[in-house]
Amino acid sequence: MNLLADEGIDKPIVGALRKAGFDVVYILETNQGADDDFILSLANTEKRILLTQDKDFGELVFRLKQAHFGIILIRLHGYSAALKAEITTSVLLKHKSELSEAFTVIQPNVIRIRK
Repeated sequence: MNLLADEGIDKPIVGALRKAGFDVVYILETNQGADDDFILSLANTEKRILLTQDKDFGELVFRLKQAHFGIILIRLHGYSAALKAEITTSVLLKHKSELSEAFTVIQPNVIRIRK
């Protein structure tokens, strides 16, 4: 699975996903400071699922009806970066066949996948 990690994603999450075999492009390493429209466009062009902690992508997709290849919104506030990495990696490994073209929200004890 190919992912594009927004710059707000904790580096340990990116590292854990790479270690688990995911192909992850990290905006912090490639296009730091890029705006949301650019990031969403890049994810679509490269057919990557966008991994973010930024709720603004929900507005772009649902209110403004912008196309997406898939978005995963991580809402694990208060968790350590290591625990976020463990939870995120586990969810992606378990649900990878369901995540393309879906808007997924990862919250404590809740995973919502909306096609």
